[in-house]
Amino acid sequence: MNSLIYILTFISILGCGIVAGIFFVFSTFVMRALARLKPAQGIEAMQSINITVLNPWFLSAFIGTAVICFLLAISTYWRWDQPGAVYLLAGCLFYMIGTFLVTVVFNVPMNNALKSVVPASNDASDLWSVYLTKWTFWNHVRTVAAFLGAASLMLTV
Repeated sequence: MNSLIYILTFISILGCGIVAGIFFVFSTFVMRALARLKPAQGIEAMQSINITVLNPWFLSAFIGTAVICFLLAISTYWRWDQPGAVYLLAGCLFYMIGTFLVTVVFNVPMNNALKSVVPASNDASDLWSVYLTKWTFWNHVRTVAAFLGAASLMLTV
């Protein structure tokens, strides 16, 4: 059982790191680049990104890491007396709550709202400025959470 936990933890570390890196890219330059475009162009670009992100590679890393973290978090119930169990649980919670749940509760609904906007419409510009600020804030949160998840999980191996 210990080798299975080790393998799942290792995969989770990689998943957290990959997802953190993807979100870091958005926080540090993609959203800034989109903000420099005219609102209609920025909206069109983000709408395209939101379609293309739904691919097996990203979804495997993003959702797969959440599933493995969920299983590892449950395993700490039986392994609480083991060294590193606290870090294992913390790393899993950072990812599941701070990355996965934040995405589902905040970023995805904003993406869905943006999806229904006609980029050249009058209200699109106002929505875009609010979207840029709020979406990027929550992206910062999930980026940090994924990094902290990876770091905490690394303390367990």
